[in-house]
Amino acid sequence: MTEERQLTVLCLASYEKGQEFMRECKRLGCRVLLVTVEKLRDADWPRESIDETFYMPQDFALEPLTRAVSYLARTREIERIVPLDDFDVETAAALREHLRIPGMGDTTARHFRDKLAMRMKAREHAVLVPEFVHALNHARIREFTERTAAPWVLKPRSEASAVGIKKVNSAEELWPLLEELGDRQSFYLLEQFIPGDIFHVDSVVWEGEVVFSAVSKYGKPPLEVAHGGGVFLTRTVSRRSEDARSLEALNQKLVRALGLPRGVTHTEFIKSGDGRFYFLETASRVGGANIAEVVEAATGVNLWREWARIEVAGAHGKYEVPPHRGDYAGICISLARQEWPDTSRYDDPEIVFRLRKRHHVGLLVASPDPERVEELLNAYVRRFLEDFSATLPASDRATS
Repeated sequence: MTEERQLTVLCLASYEKGQEFMRECKRLGCRVLLVTVEKLRDADWPRESIDETFYMPQDFALEPLTRAVSYLARTREIERIVPLDDFDVETAAALREHLRIPGMGDTTARHFRDKLAMRMKAREHAVLVPEFVHALNHARIREFTERTAAPWVLKPRSEASAVGIKKVNSAEELWPLLEELGDRQSFYLLEQFIPGDIFHVDSVVWEGEVVFSAVSKYGKPPLEVAHGGGVFLTRTVSRRSEDARSLEALNQKLVRALGLPRGVTHTEFIKSGDGRFYFLETASRVGGANIAEVVEAATGVNLWREWARIEVAGAHGKYEVPPHRGDYAGICISLARQEWPDTSRYDDPEIVFRLRKRHHVGLLVASPDPERVEELLNAYVRRFLEDFSATLPASDRATS
């Protein structure tokens, strides 16, 4: 990008995130516009990096937003539209289609937002997925429950993370849940529950190829933490392990199948008892729960910054992954009964980040030795449960 031409990037944010993305856009010489919701007017936005901010009502619909953004485009040449949260992916795609702006359109966005669409596309390309059925035709659902052993998982197609997911133990338990959904049944799918360890791969994608990836493994599955409480934990997997090599190859195959040309991805897989990996879900965004900080602590690569560089480069620019390290990192996070938990007694030199959030506690550690990371995290999980932990009922909607 030359100094004479200032690229205008419009960022959509339903939640407070993406600060480093906007800072990097500004460092690259872009004009940055932020569209967010009214309740986030006083959020911790990087205001020095934002040229203009616009606020929408919390319950805004696509049509009034399309009219509002089109109005802005009368006097501003918007050249990129970027969703900073999972809930903004489809909205951004629809706005790009309407304004004919380069980037991911409606069809490809479905593969990274709609859990049914991404499963069907993955299966078409011989990527293993748990058995599933669209929660639509009752005869097909009945056939699925007779053919596939319980338990199953009833999932909303377009929520994020573990939001709205229900574990179902029998057909007798399932049908009242479907009846309760009423005419919202078609927005759900039913999937076979596969026990196992859950991994995530966080990637940078350029011209349809994964050019950087970090393989990590959760502690308790996110669904279990969301519904049963406890401590969220994730850490980098040893790069020398067979699991890491298998997941890197599988992730590359999936990205090609889903058709993402450029951007970042956060993808989850489960390793079943038979040793095989099954695809669970993906998103064309930076992972939540401070996963970006874990990746940066281990490698030096900041996913938000790289995403900004890729967006600015666009279809006709050039991009190269920066040099990066091969260290290891991990984080544990818990709800806390204290408003501002005191972690001063946690003084290991490997701690590189302390979460600062009301009624939460979190520590991120980094080391060249993956065993040291594992040792520290396991110790912190035990101590968190005694020193801080609190639980809240699982939400049917995302809250951050």
